[in-house]
Amino acid sequence: MAHPKSKISKQRRNKRRTHHSVDVPQLAKCKTTEEIHLYHRTYQDSDGNTYYRGKMLIKAADEI
Repeated sequence: MAHPKSKISKQRRNKRRTHHSVDVPQLAKCKTTEEIHLYHRTYQDSDGNTYYRGKMLIKAADEI
C-alpha cells in the first residue's frame, strides 16, 4: 500500500480544502410569472404550469 513520504500539515491540508465550501445557489426571477427559481431549471407557477426561460412548456391539466 502507498504511504505518504512525510506528514501533510494542517495548514497545507486546509489550504487545499478552501474551495470545498457550499455556495449559495444563484436565483432568478421570471419576467412573465414573477416566480423565483434556480437558473437553468424548469419551475412551476401556482397553477401548476411548467415554465423554462419564460416560456410555458407543460400546461397544467384542468381538473373537472
